[in-house]
Amino acid sequence: MELTTFWFIVIAVLWIGYLVLEGFDFGVGMLMALLARDDKERRVLLNTIGPVWDGNEVWLLVAGGATFAAFPEWYATLFSGFYVPLLLILMALIVRIIGIEFRSKRPEPAWKLRCDIAIVFGSVVPALVWGVALANIVRGVPIDADKEYVGGLLDLFNPYGVLGGLVTLTVFLVHGAFFVGLKTTGPIRERAIAMGLRVGVFAAFFTTVFVGWTAMRDDTLQVWAAAAGVLVAFVLALAAATAGRDGWAFVGTAVAIGLLVVMLFAALFPDVMVSSLDPAWSLTTENAASTPYTLKIMSWVAVAFTPIVVGYQSWSYWVFRRRIGVQHIPG
Repeated sequence: MELTTFWFIVIAVLWIGYLVLEGFDFGVGMLMALLARDDKERRVLLNTIGPVWDGNEVWLLVAGGATFAAFPEWYATLFSGFYVPLLLILMALIVRIIGIEFRSKRPEPAWKLRCDIAIVFGSVVPALVWGVALANIVRGVPIDADKEYVGGLLDLFNPYGVLGGLVTLTVFLVHGAFFVGLKTTGPIRERAIAMGLRVGVFAAFFTTVFVGWTAMRDDTLQVWAAAAGVLVAFVLALAAATAGRDGWAFVGTAVAIGLLVVMLFAALFPDVMVSSLDPAWSLTTENAASTPYTLKIMSWVAVAFTPIVVGYQSWSYWVFRRRIGVQHIPG
């Protein structure tokens, strides 16, 4: 396997890790407005992600760093062309962090309400905009002969891009609801599962249209296989939730999100950004890559340190694996 292909796969895996793990964080954040009925229940929701949410964001940092080092042309075109959406995501993530970290610093209900609004806003915006951005990378954006993005912000909000945003928004909400069902006890668990099943109907519809559209556009065996896998995993997740199998329901949505990323990257390869103006102007794994020496050094570093990072994060999930409920919240 060529190193350019290897690092394309590595970046895809990093995005899978980020969207699967941060996806339920976003879902839990959105549920602050939809599920919790009082302050104790909102604190329960925050405690389900409290030990892990900041570690989940590391996957995004590593994905960005790997893109910069392995495919600098891709990084430059992506971050300049998608400047406004990425800035919006960054601002939303900062707002969410402030809401999570400072919510407990003052006892006034008005203060907590403002923090809750910040958490919901900081969860909805990335959940929507990430889908829009990823869909447009696959669909193609205006890139000229100099490998520069020449479009505007409105070019990104086309039907395919908006549909991609609706997919990630609703699927992350279902993913978060099933995570809450897995991590909590009592009435809040029951309402979370019910919420996940209700939203799951809309998520299944959006996802079916989106993966079908993508598969018909690309029309390759690997994309069709990944698209089918997405739908099967999501349906099985809903079935498991209906049967009260919380763990399998969460695994099902996690697999569906992972296969969704696989489908998008399979549809993209060997390009890394598609030019809608002229296919010859697209960025590929070859013309956007770093030197072979750089990729070789990066490969050795990745092999050495990735098991350590994955092992530590897996350990943290194991330590904080127990369910919680309102009875565990003091006051």
